[in-house]
Amino acid sequence: MQPRHILFLCVANSARSQMAEGIARSLAPPGVKVSSAGSSPAFVRPQAIQVLKEIGIDISGYLSKGLDSIDAGSVDAVISLCAEEVCPVFLGKANRVHWGLPDPAGVTGTEKTRLDAFRSVRDELRSRLKVLFGHGKET
Repeated sequence: MQPRHILFLCVANSARSQMAEGIARSLAPPGVKVSSAGSSPAFVRPQAIQVLKEIGIDISGYLSKGLDSIDAGSVDAVISLCAEEVCPVFLGKANRVHWGLPDPAGVTGTEKTRLDAFRSVRDELRSRLKVLFGHGKET
């Protein structure tokens, strides 16, 4: 059974969770609400916007949101995306899954190196979300 409201969580709600929200919205069946939030919201990273645009998904209008902006009672699935940092705590009664993905915003180096880190996380998210929504096989 598909969840009715999926929430993606990370710390800043600026990269992983924003990309997950955009990809999930493109794959989710009608009637599934998709949100994202963070414990310390910042801003949507331009690299996240760019690498999703490369696959035809526009998140340029997305805003970074705090957990307090989410109606916890409406969420029935939470996917946390933190890796080495402490993930936000969600107090709702939703089913929880943890996908520990590296934070591409923490990668240093050339712009190509940074974009490649964002692309890697994007591709992993897309692969997992295709499986979640029945668009692909788990490898």
